Amino acid sequence: MTENPTRERIISAAIKLFYGEGIRSVSMDAVAEKAGVTKRTLYYHFESKDELIAAYLTARDQPNLALFQRWFAETDGGLARKVQSIFQNLARSARHPKWKGCGFLRTSAELANMPGHPAMKIGAAHKKKFEAWLRDTFEVEGIANSLSLARQIILLLDGSFAVVLLHRDPSYMETAGEAAVTLIESALTAR
Repeated sequence: MTENPTRERIISAAIKLFYGEGIRSVSMDAVAEKAGVTKRTLYYHFESKDELIAAYLTARDQPNLALFQRWFAETDGGLARKVQSIFQNLARSARHPKWKGCGFLRTSAELANMPGHPAMKIGAAHKKKFEAWLRDTFEVEGIANSLSLARQIILLLDGSFAVVLLHRDPSYMETAGEAAVTLIESALTAR
């Protein structure tokens, strides 16, 4: 049971609406209606829409990281194959009609002119956590330039999010996964 079920219900409604429609196009009225609360109750729990946007991304942070790590762990094979599985699973997700890409990247695009916005900081921290996890994973495998490799994989991943959204073709994400395999196998050979 949650500590504050009303707050959790509001965040859950915000997740569905912000991810589905974008943060700028969703009003606080719409969030209150979806959550089944009054606007007064909504503002009791969140002083501003900016605070709610930050809560939306915070709520997605650990579940997204845990999902990527689960896909990695559940895949048979070596390091390159395990990383490739993240791309393949994302490509499978992207084939769903409700898929809208990376909520962190979409939010940062909507807030690009507001670099100090709390959601921008949460999004950047989320991407850094994934980068750190990759770096640590690569270090365990004895890869010397693990930070550089982790950043290359992040660029492939985030770039594929953008291109898949643009073309509506998840095979770009699979191709990015193949490129990740090439980079990782090269790094493993150079050990």
